Order: sequence, then C-alpha cells, then structure tokens
Amino acid sequence: MKAAVLREANTPLEIEEVSISKPGPREVLVRPVAAGVCHSDLHFMDGSYPYALPTILGHESAGIVEEVGSDVTYVKKGDHVITCLSAFCGHCDQCITGHLSLCASPEVGRMPEEAPRLHKGDETIHQFLNLSSFAELMLIHEHALVKIREDMPMDRAALIGCSTTTGVGAVFHTAGVEPGSNVAVIGCGGVGLAAINGAAIAGAGMIIAVDMVDSKLELAKSLGATHTIDAGQCDAVGEVKELTQGGCHYTFEAIGLKATTEQAWQMLRPGGAATVIGMIPVGTMVELHGVDFLAEKKIQGSNMGSNRFRVDMPRFVDFYLNGKLHLDQMISKHIKLSEVNEALAALKTGQDARHVIMFDQ
Repeated sequence: MKAAVLREANTPLEIEEVSISKPGPREVLVRPVAAGVCHSDLHFMDGSYPYALPTILGHESAGIVEEVGSDVTYVKKGDHVITCLSAFCGHCDQCITGHLSLCASPEVGRMPEEAPRLHKGDETIHQFLNLSSFAELMLIHEHALVKIREDMPMDRAALIGCSTTTGVGAVFHTAGVEPGSNVAVIGCGGVGLAAINGAAIAGAGMIIAVDMVDSKLELAKSLGATHTIDAGQCDAVGEVKELTQGGCHYTFEAIGLKATTEQAWQMLRPGGAATVIGMIPVGTMVELHGVDFLAEKKIQGSNMGSNRFRVDMPRFVDFYLNGKLHLDQMISKHIKLSEVNEALAALKTGQDARHVIMFDQ
C-alpha cells in the first residue's frame, strides 16, 4: 500500500510502498476513505513532540472495514467507521473510572515480541498514535474505532475523529459549559471552531472568537460566535473583559502557546475556568499570577475532549445530520495523498481550516 512516511523531523513526508500485517485476534483492517490533515500532525513532523521514526502520520480518519480478527464482534466487513487515537483497553484504572481518553495501556498496540503492524522489508514502521491514517490501509485495535451510520459523508465523518471531538468534547465534558454562560475561544483553527460550535450547542450566552485572521473570524460567526476580536489589532484580554463586564465563565485556548494560555487565564472572571486544548510545545513553562487563585479561578488541560468516543461520535454524527454541528464550512480543500506535504505547509500559514485527503482521488 502507499503511505506518507516521516523519516526525519523537519523533512517532507515521503510517499512509499509499505507492507501491512494481517489482523490479529482483536484487530481490524480499515480502508480509509477520508483523512483530515491536522495541526497536531505538524507538531510531530517539526519535532515539537518527539516520536519514534520512521512513522506514518495521520490520526483523523473515517473509512470502511475490510477485515476483522477472530475475536472481533463489534464490527464486520463493510461497516463504516470513524477511527480515534484514544484507543482504550477497557479495564485499567483510567477506563473503569470513566477516563477512557487517558488510557495508556500498551495492549492496544502490538507487543515488542510480536511482528509489527507496519513494515518495509525488515524495517519496522512505527504506528502513529495507534492509527497512522496517511495510508491506503490501517490496521488498528478494535477499541480504536466506532461504527457509524452509512448516510454520514466520510469527509465530514473524518473531522469528528479528532478536531470536532477535541473541541466540542472540551466544551461538553472537560469544562461543562452551562447555558447562558460567557465563553471565549482563542484560536479559530479546526479545534477552536469546533469549540465555538460546541459552545453554541451547549447554549452559551456570549461566545467570543479571538484570532488574527479575518477569514477565520468570519467563519467563527457562521459556527455560533456572537462576537469576534482581532487580537492583532487590540488588547484581546481588555476587549473580552469589557464585552463581558468583568471576564468569562469559561475560556478555551486552542493554539498551544504560552502567551495565549496566559491570556485565557487573564480573561476569566472570579470563579471562571480556563481549558487548554492546544498542544503547548514540550519544555514550555506557563506563568500565572498566584493572587488570582484567591478568586477561585481554575486552569485545566483537555486531552481529546475528555471523550467517550464510542458514545460521543455517533451523537456528533446525528448533530451534523440534524443541522446542529456545522462541518461543511470546516473543509477548505479535498486533496490526494500525494499532496499531503502541501497541506501540512498550508497549516503553517494559519489561513485554511482543514485539508482532507480523499483516497479515491
């Protein structure tokens, strides 16, 4: 099969022929139909988050089941599925206490003594985040996918696999946004826009989108933002405090920077909660004013929207088909696998929402 392989950080992905194993007892072979190109892929490509190389990037995908292992009963050949990097074992402390997105059990991968799922001759190709979706086939644990209804468009379904679940889930699960509350979202990329859409579904009263790109701020309005702030033209913290008459109940940082994380904290009213969704580079320290803790302000992280994806993703599919979740506007371009490097380069400009690889092109 063809796959986009990362062999060295800060170098383009190479389209290569890679071999894939047969499904083990609890594994599923999936043929991707669509795969989103996510900013998180860029973080690993540029070395901000070190990863074992060589690897096949990609983690936001939807496809069709090709083959299942002998012990798999949840899906069968021909089922439509969304994949998720939050593969769960189902019986560790995190899983049985309801924190499936934090499961780190090695059993969802293959053990070192087993043959690798991906290889090129004698060379092991490391699987990326349990998935590796920039490839014509994926071999994954049965707990890394969810079955969905067949009338859901695959390119839209792929977005639910990461950015939608991360942004909407942070609003619903991590923060627990209440109806009528004031919300600010810093960063209007795919995840930030999903958080804005989620805040609208949750019934937030004021939803403030903060970015420096006019086109993204306009897109934010169509997804539910009631106000927009161009952070390049003003003091964003001051503007938010003035609009809300004292600060927000909830803020979301969806870029992954020290400065914007600190701004999310500064935008809070007493008792407010800041949720950091963005991937802050390894080694970065965030500074907060200690006296603010006396006002019972809170800051927290969110991993993949604190999801329970087997429950959440089918609901998000229904939200889309019922007109509540707006995914059409999120896709800026359909591309071929061979164009993946151009899509990754476009992420650096901050102009586009999502490029989606379509494997039938």
